[in-house]
Parts: sequence; structure tokens; C-alpha cells
Amino acid sequence: MINAMAGATPLHAHHPWPRRVVDAETWSALGAQLAEGRWTLAGLWGDAGAVHMALLDTGHSERGRRELAVATLYCPTGQFPSIARHHPPAHRLERTINDLFGLEPVGVPDDRPWLDHGRWRVGHPLGTPIETSGEGERYAFLTAEGDGLHQIPVGPVHAGIIEPGHFRFTANGEAIVRLEERLGYAHKGVESLMGGASLEHAARLAGRISGDSTVAYSIAFSRAVEAALGIEIPTRAHWLRALMAELERIANHVGDIGAACNDAAFTLMHAHTAVLRERVLRLSNACFGHRLMMDKVVPGGVAIDLDRAGAEAIRSLMATIREAFPPLIELFDDTASLQDRTVGAGILSHMLAHQYGCGGYVGRASGRAFDTRRDLAYPPYDSLRFDVPLFQEGDVNARLWVRIREVEQSLGLIGQILAGMPSGDISVAVGHGLDTREGIALVEGFRGDILCWLRLSPTGIVERCHLRDPSWFQWPVLEAAIEGNIVADFPLCNKSFNCSYSGHDL
Repeated sequence: MINAMAGATPLHAHHPWPRRVVDAETWSALGAQLAEGRWTLAGLWGDAGAVHMALLDTGHSERGRRELAVATLYCPTGQFPSIARHHPPAHRLERTINDLFGLEPVGVPDDRPWLDHGRWRVGHPLGTPIETSGEGERYAFLTAEGDGLHQIPVGPVHAGIIEPGHFRFTANGEAIVRLEERLGYAHKGVESLMGGASLEHAARLAGRISGDSTVAYSIAFSRAVEAALGIEIPTRAHWLRALMAELERIANHVGDIGAACNDAAFTLMHAHTAVLRERVLRLSNACFGHRLMMDKVVPGGVAIDLDRAGAEAIRSLMATIREAFPPLIELFDDTASLQDRTVGAGILSHMLAHQYGCGGYVGRASGRAFDTRRDLAYPPYDSLRFDVPLFQEGDVNARLWVRIREVEQSLGLIGQILAGMPSGDISVAVGHGLDTREGIALVEGFRGDILCWLRLSPTGIVERCHLRDPSWFQWPVLEAAIEGNIVADFPLCNKSFNCSYSGHDL
């Protein structure tokens, strides 16, 4: 990968992977290579007068693992060559860069605003702000032509407790011809709030990007800080982080498996899995002081230890889940009416899963075998044994089966973690460098890989922080996966993806 940026200016204070300043020609060449499949787009974000792009090797390096690198292009004219004109996964990222920083992607196929709905009363808030009316404008949805087509608008307010998002269906009878999403309703201005924040406050913000992934986000932020400052945390802290991450994974997977079944009118499964999820959340609260374990992973380690009673309680509940879970899966697999709804519904092609770098169960159900715990292994996963479930069908059923197998793998990982948990300290003091430092981390959440990139001032203040949710590369392919399905199957297909609104909308 570094050869692709030959002649670029390296930045020595960027860890653990390199960041290099490139010219416009090299930037465009990297976009073309993305289109060829030589790299996977791991992130694309704005900065003051610059854009950054994180690229992941599609194969393994000579050292036997994948590598990541960041390319930076300065934009003195306020413009940069569009990556999306070569590589569609960059579309919404470039629209967001324009919304937040006012940097214009030249040649972008779609220049509509994305996160900015025109109601902020300020445009380009992270670049050179401009005043706006705050009244908003009508969004220009794409059109589809043909006999008998009609549109069905859904959201942004939905029935039940769900985040806001708008879905515009074009259908022929019940068959979906086109789905177009409009997101951004859950925009919180997190990247603006991060700028100038202390590490402590920024860590709290990171843990609230998407509440169901608070542990994974906190690990990503903490690892980026530790990489930037060259901090080695205690071994026990790594193992405690992994324990929390796997508990978070189990809670989300068992809950969502049941919720997907509920969308297919199989409420019995939903009731049983909801009980298991609730027991994991209560256990998390008992062991770590919070049902979601929020604010328990911090830069420098963890904020709370696990005592012997807590470890025994976890062992006991994991044994209960091992006993209760298989009969539920047998019920899922043997219910013909449920299989009729899940098998063959919402198929995501192998090609799109790879092109968009879909992480987590979305990618792994469509043949993309990528898991940062294995492919960019970080402690303690580099010393633990686990498999990465992989399916090829790409339908709702496959996405649910990936999650079923991941629950089984997480149960095994928790057993290994509890058996091998080292003693010792759980945190170290976090100071600051003598100069500006930058760090980047890629961490596996239950949805897939979460990226965190940040820049710290010499006084330890966060100058810039970008957090990228897996949903950025999963929401777009849902539009493709739903095509040809019936409108009534959208809730089921949508739940099988379970993309985060809050994590996407920042």
C-alpha cells in the first residue's frame, strides 16, 4: 500500500499506521485503484482545509496481516477530486464533507446535501461557517419511470421506539422498484463537540455515538489515543475490554435475532431472546456498574475491575445461555413459516459486499471474510482462539445465521478470557506529548469495524476526532438488497441489517 503513495510526504507523529500527504494526481489514482478492488475504503473525512482517506489492503501483507494507511490531500482552493466518481461507496462521505467543511468534491455524481437538512441556521459548521435561514428545502429524491409505479413515503417518525430515518419507496404494486434513504435526522454535532474537548470529555462523547456499541466505540477511541501518545496499557485492561466487548456482542445479537423473528410475526422467539438479552444487561450492570457498560473503557485502560464474584456470575450466565440458546435456534430453523420469510429475502450480492467493504454480519453473510479481531488483531484477540462465521447466500437467513454463530463464538471467547484473565493493574495515567500527535484505530463492534482517527494538541486537547460507524457502508447496500422484494418484507430486511441511525448521523 505504501508503494501506492510513493513520493508522498510521511507524517512521523501518526500511529500505528502511516499517514502521507499526497497530491491531487495521486489522490485520484488511489480512487481509481479503489474502483479496481486493490483497496477497501475504510474512511473518508474532512479537516480544516484538507481531506483524509483511510485505505485497507484487500489481501494480506508479507507479515501475514492486513495493513491500513491514510492519505491526506490539502485543499487550498476548497476543492478536491471526487473519489465517488470512481468508487460509489464514497458518495455519502463526500456529501458529508461538503456539508460540514464546505470542501467541494469536483466531479461528484451526486452533490445533494446529506447530513445538512438546511435547518442548522449555519452551513459548513466545521469549516468556514455561513449563516442560513434554517428553514430547510425540499429534498430532491431520485425518480423512477414506468407504468403503474407509485411512491410510498415512510418516516422519519416510525411506530414504536426507533430512531428517525426516511425511506422513499417506489413500487409496482407490492414489488419494490427503488428504495431511497434520507438520514441525518439524528445529527448531534459530535465532531464539533469533540474539537477542543479534554480526553475525558471526548471519551464520554465517543461512548455515546451509538449506545448499543458504547464499549466498541470506547475501545476504538481509547486505542487511537494510546497509539497517538505511545501508551502501553496493562494486560489485564486489554482482557477486561474484550470481556465487555463480547458481552455487548451477545446482548445485541440475541436481542436482534428475536427482533427480526418478531418482524416475521414469530413472537415466541422474540420473547425468549429478550429474556436472554435482559439477563446479559443485568449481569453487565452487576459486574461493571452500567447495563451498557458505558464509560467503563477509558484511555489508559478501564475504569472498573472485575471481582471473583462477578467472574463466577458471568460463568454461570454463559452456561445458562449455552443451554437455552440451541433449542431456540432449533425452533428458528424448524419453523417453516419463518424460513419462508427469511430464506431468499433481501439478498446482498457478494460483489456489493466487497465493493462497499461491508463489515460484521452484513459482509460475512455475503462472503466477505473480514474481522478486525483477526485481520488487524489487537490484544487480547491475538492470543485467543475463535472462528469468523462465513456464509455466501447474502439473504436475511444468512445474516441471522452469522449472528447465531457469533453468539456461539463469543461464548467461547468469554470462557477463554475468564480462564486466562491475568492479574495486575487495570489502567495507567494518560499524559500528553510534547508536540501534536495523531492516532488511528480500527476495532470490531457487533455491527462491524469502527474507525477512530484523532489529532491531539501538545496539551492533550482533542483538536480533531472522526469516528466512522460500520453503518456508513451498510445503509447504501440495503437500498440494493431490498430491490425486487415486497414492501411488507422491508421491516424484516431492514432489521436483518440493523444499521445505526445515530452512529451514521454523528
